[in-house]
Amino acid sequence: MKALSGLSVQVKQYLIITGNYWAFTLTDGALRMLVVLYFYQLGYSPLNIALLFLLYEIFGVITNLVGGWLGARIGLNKTMNIGLALQIIALAMLLVPSSFLTVAYVMVAQALSGIAKDLNKMSAKSAIKLLVPAGQSGKLYQWVALLTGSKNTLKGIGFFLGGVLLTWLGFTGAIALMAAMLTIVWLFSLFKLQADLGKAKYQPKFKEILSKSRAINLLSAARLFLFAARDVWFVVALPVFLAAEFAWSHSGVSGFIAGWIVLYGLMQTLAPKLTKKPANKAPTGRDAAIWGAILVVVPGAMALALQGDFSAKWVVITGLMVFAILFAINSSLHSFLIVDMAGKDGVSLDVGFYYMANACGRLLGTVLSGWIFQLYGLVACLYISAIFIALAVLFAGLIKPGSGNLTEQSTAIN
Repeated sequence: MKALSGLSVQVKQYLIITGNYWAFTLTDGALRMLVVLYFYQLGYSPLNIALLFLLYEIFGVITNLVGGWLGARIGLNKTMNIGLALQIIALAMLLVPSSFLTVAYVMVAQALSGIAKDLNKMSAKSAIKLLVPAGQSGKLYQWVALLTGSKNTLKGIGFFLGGVLLTWLGFTGAIALMAAMLTIVWLFSLFKLQADLGKAKYQPKFKEILSKSRAINLLSAARLFLFAARDVWFVVALPVFLAAEFAWSHSGVSGFIAGWIVLYGLMQTLAPKLTKKPANKAPTGRDAAIWGAILVVVPGAMALALQGDFSAKWVVITGLMVFAILFAINSSLHSFLIVDMAGKDGVSLDVGFYYMANACGRLLGTVLSGWIFQLYGLVACLYISAIFIALAVLFAGLIKPGSGNLTEQSTAIN
């Protein structure tokens, strides 16, 4: 308690935001698994399940683009509280009889959840830029990796929680419990989040939501294809494949995917050590391209193995573990690069634009995951994943060394 009382007001505010982010992440991961497994249980096709998340991803794109501008104008504490409130409303919308849970209705609820998720993520990721002094890129990389890794570890736990709650409490009971818990977090946040963390000194105009930095545009394109490469086989295709081909239970599917995400999160926290560079040297776009080139081998090799005489279970499980490690390193490198290149004043503008591209990638991957899997199976999804990673490598490799803080420089000039 003494240590906490000695922290600055700004750091305390950031810690509360991080705690909110973690709590939200648990419900977001659990909700994703609940929806996939419950509607598969009801007989929905993989494509229809993918469509349930269509507005979730579309509004994630819009939210990141507009939310970054909004955070710069009103403060990240307010965008965080708005996000928590919207997630509670989204959960409450699902507390209706199953006859009302049509595709269109659930899509609307998921749209609110998508807005909420990206307001929370943008707020937390933007805030970290304000706590690390300029010129300490190594420390910034460690903080970003720790935040991102811990978040994904909790998301993995959320996936497992979703499957367990579906088995124990049923769909409605699970949703009600999560809504109640998140309401407590939201009320605490309303009273404790006071500082306008991240509010820009100048009032950015709406037209400034688009990035003017070549480096950030290239990194955003790389991020888009990196996450499309993951979600094209992970979001819908993989859970349905595990349930249909391996006859795994709800708890088995959610537990396995949860374990994967926990491993992914832990590897993200270790990324600074695994990609360690000489003192005072920060990762560059070239590093992201090199690690991406290594990653592209995994889905390609998995697709070839599944077409051969290898055991499907061995290929999928082993391939997933290797993919988790390499994807985590790539994701951490990208996350560091955007925070490093973003300007401090109005940081959420750059971070919001970047995560808008991230949401576009998730949208593309989610739709293709259901569509391609339904028509051609998991192997086709894996080949598309390899192609997308190759495109991410291309864009990351075009980022020139020393591009950090370009936006901050241009802001100072303007």
